[in-house]
Amino acid sequence: MTRTARRTRRTLQMAGAGTAALLALSACSSSDDSSPKSDSSASASASDKISGEVTVFAAASLKESFTALGKQFEQEHPGTKVTFSFGGSDSLAASITGGAPADVFASASPKTMKIVTDAGDASGTPSTFVRNELEIATLPGNPDKVDSLEDLTNPDLKVVLCDKEVPCGAAAQKALDASKLKLTPVSYEQDVKAALTKVELKEADAAVVYKTDVHAAGDKVEGVEFPESADAINDYPITLLKDAQNAEAAKAFIALVQSADGQKVLTEAGFLKP
Repeated sequence: MTRTARRTRRTLQMAGAGTAALLALSACSSSDDSSPKSDSSASASASDKISGEVTVFAAASLKESFTALGKQFEQEHPGTKVTFSFGGSDSLAASITGGAPADVFASASPKTMKIVTDAGDASGTPSTFVRNELEIATLPGNPDKVDSLEDLTNPDLKVVLCDKEVPCGAAAQKALDASKLKLTPVSYEQDVKAALTKVELKEADAAVVYKTDVHAAGDKVEGVEFPESADAINDYPITLLKDAQNAEAAKAFIALVQSADGQKVLTEAGFLKP
């Protein structure tokens, strides 16, 4: 082989090797690029699903905690809005079974949740996300020296209870029955916030409410613990509703409530872990 032929052959071999290297680099680059794009697309797709309004029906005692979680949810998912309806769990359950539009129901007792599940208005099985204990709310400084549940039977005291159909009222009645005490309140209120307000406005001397409500009221009332409350702790179940208009966002809100962040907000408010 001549010198010229050998040089030509070497040149062709080098060109071929260069082309192969370029093809390998191109394939590598293409492979590397595709993975992040795929992850990014999946993330964007998941984020796109969570938008619009979420309507949550929740027990009155959840007002402060859920309002805070609603704001957090909206910050985490731009383009969403959480609308709440707080009230007595029995009234909310009746509204849901009556056709009121809602995505999520958080009740203050399994009994009131059962109204919704028995009517076939829940999607899936409700799960308990917190528990709550009763406490006596008195006027600031406890001027009437209320130290026990029995002290509330004093006829000179104006005592308020939640209606017996409301979870806080049913729990109070359970504690009274367990103690074999009879109490005639000056009024029965439709939800726990209404009962507490009576004390805050000094229209009542004391009320049996949830510990979380005493906590939320700050220095407007004073709390008195009583041992019988341990026999009347309420479980709080939450569920996605069957006719939810925004199921994906509703599921995401429930997930936030059950998450470590959600549980932190709830326990800091005085709720007990499930």
